[in-house]
Amino acid sequence: MEEITGEADYVNAPEGPADKKAPRPDDTKKGSAPEGTVDTKASPPGLRFVLPIAVCWIILLAIMGLRIYFTSELSEDNAKQTAEILNLTSRIQELETRKNLTVQYDNLTQAYTVLESNNTNLSAEVQELSKLNQQLETWKNNLIRQIQDMETTWNELNISRAQWSINSYCLGNTDKKCQPCQKGWDLTEPSCYASSYLPYPGWITWEEAQEDCRGNNSDLAVAHDSEEKEAINTNSFGLNGYWIGLRVEDGKWKWVDGSDLTNSSWIPAPVDGHCALLYTGRDIWSSVSCDKPQQWICQQKALSLSV
Repeated sequence: MEEITGEADYVNAPEGPADKKAPRPDDTKKGSAPEGTVDTKASPPGLRFVLPIAVCWIILLAIMGLRIYFTSELSEDNAKQTAEILNLTSRIQELETRKNLTVQYDNLTQAYTVLESNNTNLSAEVQELSKLNQQLETWKNNLIRQIQDMETTWNELNISRAQWSINSYCLGNTDKKCQPCQKGWDLTEPSCYASSYLPYPGWITWEEAQEDCRGNNSDLAVAHDSEEKEAINTNSFGLNGYWIGLRVEDGKWKWVDGSDLTNSSWIPAPVDGHCALLYTGRDIWSSVSCDKPQQWICQQKALSLSV
């Protein structure tokens, strides 16, 4: 009972400093340490609260230290990531620049290819133009030579014509004077006429008759007025028809000099493929096929003689 009562007193005793606490009754009995010495086995009642607080502070300090450490690490990591992001951004911009440069290079390459192709085509065109220029130069030289040859031929022809004119109009005349018409031609001012007096086997078509007249520096006879018409009639003989220089072209009667017939009463309406045929003593000419063989009358301008 005393032990129980003592323990109860100990438990119910008020808290205070450790040195003021009454010793437990059993401590003296069990060989407690003498007064003035500290019992290491005894735990003061306040230690039960100090240790948890100390542990909490240690944990708190540890947490704060870890927080500071991780914050520093995170800050450093963020700085590294920011630097990496900036570096990547710079590289992306550089790649974009390179991409743009690549596109520009490709465009320039294509443009250069086009220019090179154009240059090749231009060179080919220049060569072609050079060839054409050489051909033109050759044609020019040939043309110059042809003109020179034509001038020479023309001069020779003029001399020949002059000599022919002398021979035809002047030589052999009994009066030793030049005549306005060459030998064998009849004069009816202002023209000379020559009619063919050949028998039938010698008759020819209108085209052949015109060629024969041209071979004698003349044409088939032309009548632009009544005087010339009468002159043609005067130089035709016999009952056979004579070709004159009138035929149908494009539905019209035209003379060999290109002029139109002015008096349509002289001949029937034009018929394609027909030519004019003169009969002696008739005022109206006949319209017959140009392919029919007939006699013909040639006409040339009379030579003008100075006194």
